[in-house]
This record gives sequence, structure tokens and C-alpha cells, in this order.
Amino acid sequence: MEDFESGVITGWQAVGSGSGGWFVYADGHTAPEPAQSDPNVPFDVPDPPQGRFAAVTDANGPGTRILYRDLRLQGRFTLRASVFYAGTGPFSSPATLAYDRPEANQQFRIDLLSPSAPIDSVAKGDVLANVFHTSPEDPARRQPTEVHMDVSAWAGQTIRLRLAGTDNQGPLRVGVDNIRFQRIGTDADGRVEPLATPKPSRAIDLVLHRLTQAEVVAALTAHAAERARADEFAGAVLVARDGKVLLNDAWGRADRKAGVANTPATRFRIGSMNKMFTAVATLQLVEAHKLALDDPIGKHLPDYPNKEVAAKVTVRHLLTHTGGTGDIFGPEFEEHRLQLREHRDYLKLYGSRGLTQEPGSRFTYSNYGFVLLGALIEHLSGESYYDYVDDHVLHPAGMRSTGSLPESVDVPGRAVGYMRSSPSGGGWVPNTDTLPWRGTAAGGGYSTVGDLLRFAQALSSGRLLSEATLADATRPHQQQYGYGFDVQGQGPLRSYGHGGGAPGMNGELRVFPELGYVVVSLSNLDPPAASEVVEFFTLRMPDQ
Repeated sequence: MEDFESGVITGWQAVGSGSGGWFVYADGHTAPEPAQSDPNVPFDVPDPPQGRFAAVTDANGPGTRILYRDLRLQGRFTLRASVFYAGTGPFSSPATLAYDRPEANQQFRIDLLSPSAPIDSVAKGDVLANVFHTSPEDPARRQPTEVHMDVSAWAGQTIRLRLAGTDNQGPLRVGVDNIRFQRIGTDADGRVEPLATPKPSRAIDLVLHRLTQAEVVAALTAHAAERARADEFAGAVLVARDGKVLLNDAWGRADRKAGVANTPATRFRIGSMNKMFTAVATLQLVEAHKLALDDPIGKHLPDYPNKEVAAKVTVRHLLTHTGGTGDIFGPEFEEHRLQLREHRDYLKLYGSRGLTQEPGSRFTYSNYGFVLLGALIEHLSGESYYDYVDDHVLHPAGMRSTGSLPESVDVPGRAVGYMRSSPSGGGWVPNTDTLPWRGTAAGGGYSTVGDLLRFAQALSSGRLLSEATLADATRPHQQQYGYGFDVQGQGPLRSYGHGGGAPGMNGELRVFPELGYVVVSLSNLDPPAASEVVEFFTLRMPDQ
């Protein structure tokens, strides 16, 4: 039986639906791969309590994640484990592990199941014993805590050990470390025999609780209002299908000090959602034969300081976050935040850095990679990144309320961003002292829900890219990422878009090309304020 100290979880079956995923981690403050964790939400759980590694599941949006392992207990044992978690609010414990139910459901549990039971069952006849579970009165955060149970009653029997986390009301990270079976007594022959563990006969929540179009729009409206009353959402939401707007409304305040309400026309900072505009601009230059996806960046930026980066990293690598070019945020950014005013300033500060990985080897989210795309756009177009995007992306799409003007400019209708006063919560305070001088090709501009609908419509109509290029950009190339677009789902529920988030800002755009839906939410609060609202809709929307 592995105790997660080896760095891998061999022999376990992992299953789930919705957001998140189980992974092994070594540092409780360093985010894992974005495919397994939301890169826009700080990763903060205890360091592995027993050694180098622990197993964690991260659910930044609604999801159910389960690990399970079949075992035969040959002797008498006590099951022991260290458990810990980091959430954002009170727990609930309904008699289900479904994440798409309308009632609150956030829980973490460790069970012994009958091997014949459905893997997500919590029925009394299926759960032989509950080793650990969260309760509504539990604190939102638990440091590593030892749990144990005498499992001698199942000596000589086959059992299924299950680790399960379910969330539909806020970020939840749960961890398990140092699982072990400790012999009771002096029986030297006692052992735990790992058995071949079958895959589940059905997926978690295979039958989702989907609503009609009218029902889901009404449910979304009520949900956004409820979250706004709880001061967990302030922003705007838009839902359209085949060009017809079904919902376009706003909640909360754009400026709490002045008492200004959010409206559908409010301009919200959109974080990394700008990457979609940068990708479109880059692909336009590819279509114009001024650039090729496999060009090394040094071909067009011959004076780039680090020659290995210039020679090895291609445009395709940058678009797919596989270039190993690193990030821009950290102590250097904090020190120079207000001096970084143009893309060339970022290149001057970070351009001498080497590679963090061999280009093309794996997906590693890189804001600096998209800054480099901005520099390429400027070099090839002969104009600033901002002017090129205005002329070739925003204006053709009719996006009159979108831009990246400096924070020193008074932009009419731009909301004040509000972040929590401390990592563990606290009141809302302005995010002014965290903002860059202005948005870049990597993110940080502002837009409205209506403009992002216009962007989606311009993409689908061929006004920005050819049909073939758009199809290539919105299919998975690395992990679930295309060329500047995040790709989710399959079949009719396949969607593309991008999220964005930083202290005091969050946004999400999802485009469902087969079903014709466009869903967008923007918020002037910390993640996942807007993303959670979009997830609420996409989990319940009609699939035909």
C-alpha cells in the first residue's frame, strides 16, 4: 500500500467529473500544472506533513474527485492517515457526492466501501465504515490531522478504500498523506494485499441534472443574485444562443465607496482573457504569411538577449504554453511594477533568463510567453501591440468598450477591483496597489460582457480568422489548451474560451459552437466569483 512518499500513486483508480483532479505534490504553496489546478487561484495548502509528497485534489469549480483501491486485509489492522484541507466557507454534508445538485454540497471523506457498491455511493449498505468526513460545523481550513480507525472487523475480507472530495460552492483543496495499515497485536503474518482494482462500471454522476433553457436561465439568475447577497459575487452575466440574448444582467457594486452599481455596460478588468486577443492577432499574422507557427522567436527578434531561448522557442510553443519561458509575476515584478510600461520593458527585465524546460516537452502556463507574442506582433506590424489589436481585433468585432489603457487614465465605467484583505478572508479592499501600469499581451485589460459576446460572434462569423485557423486554434494541442484558447468538454458540450483572474478581478468566456451558446461573466472580486457562475450554468445547460 503506497503512502504517497514515493511521488506516484500507482495502483489506484482515479475517477471524477467537473473541475479539478487528483495529483501528487511536494510544495503546498506552488501551484501544480494548470490542467490539474486553476492557475488564477493561489495554491495554499500545508506542505506534505510526513515527508516529500502528498496527494491532493483541487476543485476550484464544481466537481467530484475520487481515488479508490481494492485491498484484502489478512489480519487485524488500524487504518491511519493524515488529512488536511483548505476551503473558503462552511461545509455541508448532504447524502450525495453529486456536485451538480442545486443545494450546497462541499465535503471530503474517507470510506471503506463494499467492492460491489457504486464508487460514488454513500448509502448505508454500501459504506462499510466512514473513516473521516467533513461536517457543516468544521472550520474552513484544517492543518494536517491524524485520523485512524480499527478495521479488524474486515479481517480476511476484500474492501475498497475510497478518498472522495466534492465541491459546488467554492474552491476546495483536500489532501491525504501517509496512509498506512498498522498491525494490531503481534501477528507477524498480518499483511494488506493490494488487489487488481477494476475501473468503475459508470462515470461519476453519469446522468447530469440538466435543465431546460428557460429553467437554467432562471436558475442562473437566482444563483447570481444569491451569491451577490452573500457578498461573494459582484459583476455581470450574459447568456446568448444563436445570437439571441437570453440573460444580460448585473449585480453588486462597481465602486463601493461611491455607491456605483454594476451594470451590463460596466468595464471589468479581465486578466488573462486578453490572451485570446493576442492569439487572434498572432494567427492573423500567420495567415498573412508574415509569421509561421514553427518560426523560432529569434528569427523575428534577432536582438533577443538569451540566444538559447531565441533559437529554440517557437511561436507554436508560446501559443500553447510549452516554451519554458517562465512567468512575469514575482518579486521582480513587484519591485518594477510601475516601471513596466511597454512590452520592451518586460523583455529588458526578463530577456536574459534561460529556459525552465525543454521547449515543447510539456504544458507550463507562461504569462511571459504571451508578452513575447506581443513583442512579435509589434515587430512584424510596425505598430504598438495596442494599436494593432485595436485595428485588427477589437474594431472589426465592434468591441468599443474594450482596451488596455493605463491605470492612470480615467476610463469611464471601469469598475474598482476588490480583493480580500488577507489570504484567509477578511473584508473587501481595493486592489489598486497590485495592478500593473497597464494591461499587456498576457492580460490585464478590461472589457464588458457585451463586447465579449461580440468577440465570440466575430470569431464564429470569420471576421477575425478563417474557419480552418479558428478550428485549429480551438482544439487541444497540449493538455486542454489550443492556441490561446482553453478547450473543455466533448461532443455537443465542447466549448472554447478563456478565463482570467488576479486579486480583485475574474472573468470567464465559454463558446459552445455546436449548441450555439455563448456564456460570459465578469466580476470585480477575487476568483472564482465569475468562473463559479459560469460553471453553475454549464453544468445544468441543455445538451441539445
